Amino acid sequence: MLENLRTLGRVVRTLATKDPVTRVRRFYEIQSPDVEFAARDTRYMNFGWWEDGVTSIDVAGEALAMQLADAAGFKPDDTILDVGFGYGDQDFAWLRDRRVSKVSGINITPRHVEHARQRAEREGLAERTDFRLGSATTLPFEDGTFDRVVALESAFHFHPRSAFFAEAFRVLRPGGVLATADIIPLDGDTARMSIRSGPLSFVKFSIPDENWHDRAGYADQLTGAGFANPEVRSIRDHTWDGWRRYQTARPGDPAFQAAVDPGVVKGMANNWRDQELIKKEIGLLDYVIAVAHKP
Repeated sequence: MLENLRTLGRVVRTLATKDPVTRVRRFYEIQSPDVEFAARDTRYMNFGWWEDGVTSIDVAGEALAMQLADAAGFKPDDTILDVGFGYGDQDFAWLRDRRVSKVSGINITPRHVEHARQRAEREGLAERTDFRLGSATTLPFEDGTFDRVVALESAFHFHPRSAFFAEAFRVLRPGGVLATADIIPLDGDTARMSIRSGPLSFVKFSIPDENWHDRAGYADQLTGAGFANPEVRSIRDHTWDGWRRYQTARPGDPAFQAAVDPGVVKGMANNWRDQELIKKEIGLLDYVIAVAHKP
């Protein structure tokens, strides 16, 4: 019960925040990591790439990170900028499995940055990583620094995303690639504020109006930033329903029940109770991987 009250207090504080950047930072401080990652092996924060037989958000989260790396065309010796990197699990996976040369990261949430830095030190990767506190719309790097810029389920927060596109174009080398895994509406005429279910409340409270457009609008903004040949591909069939099934089942998982307070379990079960509404609203949302090239 105490943790639920603390969470409610953080929700109220977040919703009362006027500054959009501070609001997003506080959004990612609402849930205690001890609850968010209870009975889990990783700290992936994305919705995941779900194939038949996958039941673990840890497996699905890493699979989505690898889908993004493949879309961006990661090669050994690439220098990568990961914008909005969360706790950085994907960055360590890319260093391990894609053997990229170096990953830099920008994030507005201090505890995310500190966690990633500490992990890099523990794993002897401090020289191949550079995790910084900063904004996606004013990147603290020189022009032409990176081979790839990526944003794994974070760009929908950026205020506005078009400013991030312009900054990504600036810091990429000629021939470089921007790739995002992102959340947008299937139809740009869908009213963002009409989303009412608890699990999808982030749509109302942490996506700016400027970022609420469909695939065609997304491609237009990439072109407007100077990118060539943008491709915005829906992968919604591999994301939303697998995530919904995992989260719906989580309160009944004995390992989760053993790891958190009973009030947390009850609160999560209540949040996911209205499955018909959740399914209906998921049906209004797209999930895309977008790729664009700097000439």
